[in-house]
Amino acid sequence: MTRRAVVAGGSGFVGTAVIASLRDEGYLVTQIGRRGPDASWGDSDGIRRTIDGAELLVNLAGKRVDCRYTDANRDEILRSRVETTRELREAVADVESPPAVWLNASTATIYRYALDRPQSEDGGDLGSGFSVDVARAWEQELFADDLPATRRVALRMAIVFGDGPATAMLLRLARLGLGGSQYDGPWFPHRRYRGIGQHPTGDDRAPWHRSRGRQRFSWIHLDDVVGSMRFLRETPSLSGPINLSAPNPTDNRGVMAALRRAVGAPVGIPAARFMLEPALWALGAESELLLKSRWVVPDRLVEAGYVFRYPELEPALRDVARR
Repeated sequence: MTRRAVVAGGSGFVGTAVIASLRDEGYLVTQIGRRGPDASWGDSDGIRRTIDGAELLVNLAGKRVDCRYTDANRDEILRSRVETTRELREAVADVESPPAVWLNASTATIYRYALDRPQSEDGGDLGSGFSVDVARAWEQELFADDLPATRRVALRMAIVFGDGPATAMLLRLARLGLGGSQYDGPWFPHRRYRGIGQHPTGDDRAPWHRSRGRQRFSWIHLDDVVGSMRFLRETPSLSGPINLSAPNPTDNRGVMAALRRAVGAPVGIPAARFMLEPALWALGAESELLLKSRWVVPDRLVEAGYVFRYPELEPALRDVARR
């Protein structure tokens, strides 16, 4: 009997890799998205028909965050995650034969700015502000209500090295000779990082820290995103939030130096925040990607026995740059 998997929001580079891997394993993959192809958001009957009888549900839906956090983009980033997850949860609760496993995207940005110690699933501290509020609401929607036949996992993904926008921006900076360390510092006040949702957290001030380029940088290679999702599917003891992050995070200086070596750039000009902000405005991105200290470790995956294909930064970046 053919196994069937449903992938929602699979048009991005992570979703494309996940779908290819599932098909290689022999799954019949059906997809839910804004324009199908098998069911579309807002079509409750179509979503239920697509999910009913599937063995696996993977949800990667959500507006990309490589944009400026205007009010319209902030609202869409939240809505596109919470509402799609709600549609899926209601469908799973309503079908006769629900999927045994539901893997739902989340983000490692849910943790606080950390320079003092790593953040694990059991010992980490959640942060505050816009990105954290989005992640909280996303996970709350995933785990709402009782779905006794379906094991649910929130994939708290670090920055994914692969054919995606974050990697492309970092490699571009390195190739242009701008791959030095990035230094946080004071900047004009703005409210783009303020909290959002029913219970917004933090205050209206844009935070900054004198990290001197030592802000931590957690990452994961795309192959390990796909591999860890396969491992999670096959490990019934794992549910709830799971950190998808390589076991050896680095810091901003380390990742930028490794990027320069990966692309053969002999020098990289360091950039203070007053230099970064105009450049990122021109690129249509936010400085949070480079300046927030993300120190995330995959304790639950490692303890359960997952072996990373790319545990170290240098081989991961060399592979990405080569591709």
